[in-house]
Amino acid sequence: MNTLRPLVHEKPVVIFSRNNADPVSHSMVQLFISYGANPVVYELNELLNGQEVENALDQMMGQKQTPSVPAIFIGGNFIGGSNDVIGLQVRGELVQKLMDAGAIWVWHKGQ
Repeated sequence: MNTLRPLVHEKPVVIFSRNNADPVSHSMVQLFISYGANPVVYELNELLNGQEVENALDQMMGQKQTPSVPAIFIGGNFIGGSNDVIGLQVRGELVQKLMDAGAIWVWHKGQ
């Protein structure tokens, strides 16, 4: 986590991706933008320490999920991958997490 800490505490929503052509990562970015959040996206293939960051993500995820990206953090907390974010959305918990993290300030249902 020491490798990840400075990166994930930088902004309320952080997404780690492997390249900007990944459709799942792109969909996650668009989902957060649709709520008014502005996620920071780190492309592992463009980071100088990308392999080290990916190893830390793999270790954090364990056997939970493959592949290790997209890996999503909200408010400095590891949420998981795209399925975990969609689960939050379906349960109606994503907006509150975004608000708690300061990623969005207000939300009006039906926007």
